[in-house]
Amino acid sequence: MGSNRREFIKNVAVGAAGITIGGMATGFSAKSYTRIVGANDRLNVALMGCGRRVSAYYAALKDKKNNVDVAYICDVMKKQRDKVGKDLAGKVSGNAKLVNDIHEIWNDQRVDAIFNATPDHWHAPGTWLAMQAGKHVYIEKPCSHNPREGELLVAFTKKYGKVVQMGNQQRSSKETQEIISEIHKGAIGDAYKAVAFYANTRGECPVPVKAPVPEGLDWELFQGPAPRREYMHDIWDYNWHWYGWNWGTAETGNNATHELDIARWALQVKYPNHVDVEAAKRHFLNDGWEMYDTMDATFRFPGNKIIKWDGKSRNGHKTYGSDRGTIIYGSEGSVFVNREGYTLFDRSGKKVKDSKSSGSEAGTALGGGGDMTDEHVVNFFNVIRGTETKLNSPIEEGAVTQMLTHYANISSRINKSFKVNTETGRILDKAGMKLWDREYHKGWEPKL
Repeated sequence: MGSNRREFIKNVAVGAAGITIGGMATGFSAKSYTRIVGANDRLNVALMGCGRRVSAYYAALKDKKNNVDVAYICDVMKKQRDKVGKDLAGKVSGNAKLVNDIHEIWNDQRVDAIFNATPDHWHAPGTWLAMQAGKHVYIEKPCSHNPREGELLVAFTKKYGKVVQMGNQQRSSKETQEIISEIHKGAIGDAYKAVAFYANTRGECPVPVKAPVPEGLDWELFQGPAPRREYMHDIWDYNWHWYGWNWGTAETGNNATHELDIARWALQVKYPNHVDVEAAKRHFLNDGWEMYDTMDATFRFPGNKIIKWDGKSRNGHKTYGSDRGTIIYGSEGSVFVNREGYTLFDRSGKKVKDSKSSGSEAGTALGGGGDMTDEHVVNFFNVIRGTETKLNSPIEEGAVTQMLTHYANISSRINKSFKVNTETGRILDKAGMKLWDREYHKGWEPKL
């Protein structure tokens, strides 16, 4: 890799003019960006987090057309990084090094980009620390653990000029792109309402009990930016999602992000002016699940537009005929869209058109993956190289969508509705604003 190219890919300067990448001015023309980076140069990437989501990247990493080397495989649990190492051995180039500590990757100037598939509390801090170390980042949803982290991510991206793609991969679905464009052109008249939904049959969750830290787990590094807690049985392995707010963002952060993003995109809205939520734990009342498992949320926006969220983590009834998706209503018709494609209806409810995806993307299966993720990853690579000029989900957009999930969580936690400043996104409620930020373990506070 040439030194000029490496230096450029590490330090993309933010200028006042030039092309925009994800809404971010680079100061270079598209032609010069492509010339400096080199459309055919190899990208050195690192995998940060080897849990259920990491396998979703395998296809893109194996595809020789993407021209990438996997330089590192990193996870705080030895058996997880060992598994990914075995999965990819001989199938990707790069002679990947298996490491426990992400700092080793941040300190390696050869690494161009990081895939951040860690638990929620690591998403934003892991991303801004990677940017400070000169890396581009593919950050899984939720992009932030709290509203302030979303604001910080946008600020860090502007400061360091890095390419940051959020992993709400339906933005890369050709069928979804097509129908959203048609909605914006008036296919259903004035789009005024969207209902986003998710239904799953998550089972009983163990009650956490004190236990020794499992062999191979770096519990200190797992906690990372979060305030310290003593280890409880299996708390590190996925169920951290439901064991309180220290690490997770509940089902709304975990899954509503996807459908709420499609709803917001279709309606062309930003921040709501009012949020109202009903949420509670409705199933297995004596198990270890600490958060709500059922939520109905209503977001009201300027222009008399509305988004509703119907989230059922432990009741698989397909109220709308699918386990997840979004229904958009307009003055002249409606649309149902999910990861499998879309159906367009006229105002009488008659089907006008449908389009089914030729590929596959997992619905409620843990980890997921499929053609949408592949396209999303390739888009990320191409923008880094300059062969594409626009991210499908730049962090500036992703952070706004993520704010809806934070509003819903905060409303459920303070048990009250509230108004929102539609210009700044700030909550117009003192109790709500107390949950705007979080406490960090000493030494992990963001430094912008």
